[in-house]
Parts: sequence; C-alpha cells; structure tokens
Amino acid sequence: MFEVKLHDIGEGMMEGEVIHYLVQVGDSVRTDQPLVEVQTDKMVAELTSPCTGIVKEIRIDVGETVKVGTCLLYIEADEVAQTEQKNQVNSKQNMEKKAIVEMNKGLKALPISYNRVLAAPYTRKIARDNNVNLEDVKPIDPSGRITEEDVYRFLNGLQTNDADVKSVKQEVVLQEIPDEIPFRGIRKKIAEKMTKSLYTIPHVTHFDEVNMTNLFEMKEQMKIADESVSIPAFLIKALVISLKDFPIFNAELDEENSRILLKKNYHIGIATNTENGLIVPVLHDVDKKSIKQINQEVKGLTERAIAGSLQPYELRNSTFTVSNVGPLGSTGATPIINYPETALIAFHKTKKQPIVNNYDEIVIGHIMTLSFVFDHRVADGATAVKFTNRFASLIEQPHKLMMEMI
Repeated sequence: MFEVKLHDIGEGMMEGEVIHYLVQVGDSVRTDQPLVEVQTDKMVAELTSPCTGIVKEIRIDVGETVKVGTCLLYIEADEVAQTEQKNQVNSKQNMEKKAIVEMNKGLKALPISYNRVLAAPYTRKIARDNNVNLEDVKPIDPSGRITEEDVYRFLNGLQTNDADVKSVKQEVVLQEIPDEIPFRGIRKKIAEKMTKSLYTIPHVTHFDEVNMTNLFEMKEQMKIADESVSIPAFLIKALVISLKDFPIFNAELDEENSRILLKKNYHIGIATNTENGLIVPVLHDVDKKSIKQINQEVKGLTERAIAGSLQPYELRNSTFTVSNVGPLGSTGATPIINYPETALIAFHKTKKQPIVNNYDEIVIGHIMTLSFVFDHRVADGATAVKFTNRFASLIEQPHKLMMEMI
C-alpha cells in the first residue's frame, strides 16, 4: 500500500489546502497520473501517483488545510509497481534536471509528462461548479488556454463572439455573487507573508523619475530591424547591473547570526497579477542572460503564472523583486518587500511631459516614475538614491547599458 503524502512543493512550504480530487476510491491509476490539486501559498499544484494501482482510501476532505507530510490517500499497487516506481522516479528526476539546465540556458522548459487541459485554477473551479468537462470547451486563446469566458460561453451554447461572451459573463456573475468570499488559499498566504514582512522590516520608500525617451527610441529602432524586445527586459537588465554595483540590495538579513548575507546569484522575482492573487515567478541567473533571453523568459513565466502552470523551481530563491504596474495605470505606490529580501522596485506609468534638455530647450519627453522600497536595517536613504541614480543613468543613456554587457 502506497501513501500519497503532501510533500514540500515550494520553498519553505509548511502546509497546503486540498482543493480538488481528480480521482475517486476504486479508480485505477497509473504512475505520474495527477491525483489531487493542492493550494500552497504560491501556486496550485498537482500531486501525482507514485505507482500504478487502485485508489483504496481518501483520508483528507476537500477544503481541509494540512501540514507537509500528511497522508492524503492510499493506493494499492500491483505486483510490478515497486520496480515501475523506481524507474519512473529516476526518469522524472532526470527530466527535471534537464528542464532546469535548459531554462538556465534560456531555452523553453520541458512540458510536464502528463497532458491536461491548460486552464487557471479559478477557471477549473467554475467548470467543476457547473459540471463542465474542460476537454469539451473550445478556447478562444490561440495558445489553447481555456479562460472563464470560454466556460461561460460553453454553458450558454454561444459561438465565439466577444459581445456574447461579455453579456454571458455579466449574466452569470450577477446570478452568482456570493455573500462572502472564503479567506484561504493564495489570498490567505499572501496576507500572512505581507503581514510578516511589514511588521518585521522597517520599510522606507524612495520615489524617483526616469527619462525613458532614448530607450523608447532604441526600442523602435530594434523593432524596425525585426529585433523587438519589451521595455521590462531592458529595465531588468539595468537593475542587475545596478545590483552588482550596490550588492547591499541583493541581500538578506540574518538576524539570528547577526550578519547580512550578500547573495552571489541574481534571481529576480517578477510580481504577476493573476486571477488567484499575486504570484512571483523567478527569473534565475539574470546576470548571465542577454536582454533577448530575459524578454523571452519573462514572457513565458508570466504566461505560466496566469495559467497556473508554473513548476515549483520557477517560484524559488528570488533575491530581488520587480513590480511593473505602469501598464495598469499606476502613478505611485509604497510596495511591501518580498520577505526575506532587502528591497523591491516598482515601475509606474510612463507619461509624456515637457522637460528641459541639455540645451535649455523645452521638449516632450517620456518620464517614468518608480518606487524603490528597502529595509532600513540593512541600508540607508543615501545608498538607495545612489542605486536609483545608477539605474536611471543606464536607462536614460542606453549606450551605457550596452557597453556594460560587452
């Protein structure tokens, strides 16, 4: 009899909430088949079968939160399961190692071994609540990801039409507005982490402006040359160069041993807004990547975060976090540090406005505001200003940024 336990599927994970079983007692399962969806503080993860066999008992009810190590269900294995399990475990470990190596080289991550419909956890919930098989739903998105709009359209038998989707969504939502929202899962974990950060770290926020005009011009020139790269890719690369010059902000305070740990790796967390709350996938070893690689990997991480398909290693070991809220219309904020990091930077809206150039002429420039929040136990305001000045110089004069990468 095999025990399927809740194991640590994320850095520092202590517990998880069972949100949905994909099997029932008596079902036959095969090795690596998804059995149960568990909500952690960062993601919805699927726990898979360790062997081929039959589900004999489900021990934990849906909605319960349990500690790591708790047995969720039992599987009675067939006679060859012991040998099969060892072979599968070795194969899976080799695949994960290969995936990590390829991600660090800037290549696309390997797909998971068990094919399932691509959909966010909230979309799956809507489908479950309405007894909809997601395999029967046709997605609008060219990537194949099924959205809540697709499910609403399927429920009402509509064809692919934006106007119909909006009206159906509004109708269903109005009918299903609850009196309360459960405070659990990712939302509860976000609250716990933010509270710990705010009450542990003395936050100081430094506001600044960056002239993006020259960078925008460079981006347009690259676009003409069929080398299109997003602005955040340039910003992230400039940040890493600045962090190397000011390593105190790529650090972690170890109060217990009275020391500040200066991190040698540059793993940048990308704060991402999803249907289930704030997720921070991690772009590893940014200092070793080109701007083009950064652009590709950030896009992939963001898409997987929104779809709820991030792998555990894509959520681990961030040393500094970036929040790009400008596209949402933000003009300023006082963000909370992603504990136990030392600092976080938020990029806000870029606006056209009159500026005075080097020739005392009034011209129209593109000005971006930023919020840089840091741990005042670790660094002081003067150092923060020097850091943002260094960052701004690389962005305002892109040739400097290019020279730093030679």
